[in-house]
Amino acid sequence: MIVRDRPHGLALFFVMRGSVLPSILPALAVNVLFAVVVTVLHGVFLDHKIEVTTAPFSLIGLALAIFLGFRNSAAYDRYWEGRKLWGEMVHASRSWARGVMCYLHSGDAPDGPRRRPMVMAVAAMAHALRHQLRGTDAREDLVRCLGEETVARVMERRNVPAALLQQAGQGLGDWLRSGRLDPQLVTTMEARLAELTACAAGCERIASTPIPFAYTLLLHRTAYIYCFLLPFGLVDTLHGLTPLVVGLVAYTFFGLDALGDEIEDPFGTQLNHLPLDALCVTIETSLREALGETDLPAPPQPERYVLT
Repeated sequence: MIVRDRPHGLALFFVMRGSVLPSILPALAVNVLFAVVVTVLHGVFLDHKIEVTTAPFSLIGLALAIFLGFRNSAAYDRYWEGRKLWGEMVHASRSWARGVMCYLHSGDAPDGPRRRPMVMAVAAMAHALRHQLRGTDAREDLVRCLGEETVARVMERRNVPAALLQQAGQGLGDWLRSGRLDPQLVTTMEARLAELTACAAGCERIASTPIPFAYTLLLHRTAYIYCFLLPFGLVDTLHGLTPLVVGLVAYTFFGLDALGDEIEDPFGTQLNHLPLDALCVTIETSLREALGETDLPAPPQPERYVLT
């Protein structure tokens, strides 16, 4: 995620960090170069003048802009939902830690051997979900939170985040049966685990059900065909300004297409994706503080305006 103050004036035109321009620059350059060739030749190829009126471009351009906007709205809804789900995880994990630390009828120390695994299981779950969504190895983060023995057991499961929440639920049941937890509070604490389960399931749904590929492909093809045919409709009216206008239109359509592709899956590591690393550190730090620990992870900071 890009984290920076908004540039003002001309500085805004030269910002590249977080822009989609680098990803569309090759196609944009080819499109503008093609427009230059059409302008120099006045739309004549092999002694044949290619004449296209602006009317079809107006109709197609309007429809294309509407459909690109609709597709980007659908992609942004997925991004926004992912953002809300991880915000709910931060809230639910802190509520869970507060319940573990405050509601037990026990003489254990706050960071005692019974409390700590219950709290850190949720921190480990956040890390496991992040790695699952990004397809990376979660072992190092899980070992730091839970230790080798526990990690070896949960890593055998296909869905590690669900296994960790189940482990926390089993601990909750043990406390209830042993009389260390008031039965009236079980529902409240179980609700926190249910919230975390719902958040994890929501993230899995977003990651596993993308926008239909045929819809994306249709818009992508239409945008590129439109922009490469546009010079023939403008060269007789705009003359030397044709490459400039084509470049602006292509930048808009190619950029919207690329941006939709990027935010459709908000859990990756591209510049405009959600900062899952920072969110996991935030959750882990909050839970370690609840346990009374002082050796905490460093607060997440953006590097070159990027918070991962």
